[in-house]
Amino acid sequence: MYEELDLYIGVKIVGLKPMSRVEYNDHRGWALPDSEDGDEEGYLVEYKDGEESNHPEHLGYISWAPKEQANKVYRKAEGMTFGMAVEALKKGYKVRRSGWNGSYKVRRGVSQEGMWLLLVPGSPDIKPVAGTPYSNAGLIQSISIDAHIDMFTVQGTMQPGWLASQADMLADDWELVI
Repeated sequence: MYEELDLYIGVKIVGLKPMSRVEYNDHRGWALPDSEDGDEEGYLVEYKDGEESNHPEHLGYISWAPKEQANKVYRKAEGMTFGMAVEALKKGYKVRRSGWNGSYKVRRGVSQEGMWLLLVPGSPDIKPVAGTPYSNAGLIQSISIDAHIDMFTVQGTMQPGWLASQADMLADDWELVI
């Protein structure tokens, strides 16, 4: 079977709520088919990354997944690997290490707790403005700025071009900043 299929790996941000199969069917207003075990453990799964809602009580698309399969595919959004954190950045989320400084700061109208990262998308056509470091360096033609990761610091400033240490890359304590 695998020889016939191209293999894919995916990362989605989802909400999981423990729910038996019959509880899910009741939630949806459906009758449980006779062929299904209503006591089977599983989760209501709500997709948080732009899927259109299919239920009036939820903002995202919902479905049900058996516990065993869901536990193989999903893990909590705290305790993520660095690779998962990068995927979350690519989906527009802010991330941080759980052990990073958590003091509260308000600067320039920005109120956030501790340090966190965000992905800044690239800009393909930037015209250097007079008096900026780019124009002072003699650049007069349009330039591209590549995507990069910036850090919001505990001092309340943005640090462009954050780079991960080996400890950051090997850590399993990454989390979403919501």
